[in-house]
Amino acid sequence: MYDYKATNILQGGYKLMNIALIAHDAKKRLMQNFCIAYRGILSKNDLFATGTTGRLIEEVTNLTVHKYLAGHLGGSQQLGAAIEHNEIDLVIFLRDPLTVKSHEPDINNVMTLCDMHNIPVATNLASAELLIKSLDRGDLEWREMYK
Repeated sequence: MYDYKATNILQGGYKLMNIALIAHDAKKRLMQNFCIAYRGILSKNDLFATGTTGRLIEEVTNLTVHKYLAGHLGGSQQLGAAIEHNEIDLVIFLRDPLTVKSHEPDINNVMTLCDMHNIPVATNLASAELLIKSLDRGDLEWREMYK
């Protein structure tokens, strides 16, 4: 099993965070472009993603991504469990709000768990950019209080 706590060390003045990356099918290309644009920031953190999204990010960025199962195969539930165990610091979830998903309850559960455990979550490109730039400035150091 992956040792989340052991990887949370200072590196080059930046605090390593565990960042979850999720994207619905219609938003996967956008997630890839986001990860390319912010590769420098993302590379200083541990990345986690549902299966297909993680693979696609790795292909275009050469970043290491710890992959859960595909979202509809239980990856959303695995992510939810990591959130419940305080193993995720930030979630970027590029959602397609116009298409109904069969695993919608799992998706809603991830959002609820983020609210319950004070995990910052972005659901669109604008909020994702705000969070990633805040992370780069060190504005998310308060997350350490929750560990």
